[in-house]
Amino acid sequence: MLLVTLTLGLLPGAIAHGSDAELPLDQQVGQLVVLTFHGTTAPAYVRTALRERHAAGVILFGGNVVSPGQLRELTSALRGSGGRPLVAVDQEGGPVRRVPWVGPIGSESQQAAAGTAGSDAEAAATALRALGITVTLAPVADVPSVRNAAIASRAFSTDPAVVSASVTAAVRGWLAGGVAPTAKHFPGFGGASRNTDAAVVTIFRRRAALERVDLAPFRAAIRAGVPLVMVGHARYPALDPSHVASQSSLIMQGLLRDRLGFRGAVITDSLEARASLATGSLTAVAERAIRAGADLVLLTGRGSYQPVYDHLLQVARKDPVFRARVREAASRVFRLKTAP
Repeated sequence: MLLVTLTLGLLPGAIAHGSDAELPLDQQVGQLVVLTFHGTTAPAYVRTALRERHAAGVILFGGNVVSPGQLRELTSALRGSGGRPLVAVDQEGGPVRRVPWVGPIGSESQQAAAGTAGSDAEAAATALRALGITVTLAPVADVPSVRNAAIASRAFSTDPAVVSASVTAAVRGWLAGGVAPTAKHFPGFGGASRNTDAAVVTIFRRRAALERVDLAPFRAAIRAGVPLVMVGHARYPALDPSHVASQSSLIMQGLLRDRLGFRGAVITDSLEARASLATGSLTAVAERAIRAGADLVLLTGRGSYQPVYDHLLQVARKDPVFRARVREAASRVFRLKTAP
């Protein structure tokens, strides 16, 4: 596994604090939450959450990023809070680049056509690493397979073999540059014509087609050592007739871990997506995601962090089964953050 080459814990100012076995429950719960914030400096509540180990890290968006100097100051302040925080961005390539002066300059389809997915990823990782970024929510491993596929403009290709090869190269490139890549959106979003951010989505595809087309790039990513997989919010009746993917143990545990052998950390797509919240309140979907096998819940809404963290901690204190799941998830995240 190439995961061992990752050096998330070696950024300046990062200090190890014991092991996952030594974390009290409130800090174990904190390892399950990635939050966001507005502005170009870290608010006090974010620094406090990181300092107290009540959050695993942050995701940065365009509004958090202005210039190289500003971004370095921001990430330095986040790291200075302690706990080796994950600092994540969407840096797929083309128009989806939260750090606009860093590559990959070409879209994923352009990278695939030029055969540069690996070199582009490594160059981008090196630049992002120097800016204090430790995680990229890329590459997109989806294979567009329906007319007007929602993910078409962000995918490497409509050919599963091309996507698999490009994903393999990209994962290895990101790792070589010292940034943790994330294969998304498991178990494959290429069969959807609408985005789960804005709509409830059901992908009516037979299991055999999912196996042949959609899962192939994720198998490739896992073989390449991808440390993170993002699970989406679409519903796949052929895999689980009752739950969206981000709340499905059949998909996250049964398929991703037991069948495909993934041993890294599973992160949800934004829990504020419409397809997610259509199934329940934010706190309810966060709890269901963790119970079903997610290790990190991604929060992208203002005011989302505190109620989700408080709810997860309250449930963990009362429910020994959930508490064991929290411990397992926190251990995976801790290993990701402290990899040599």
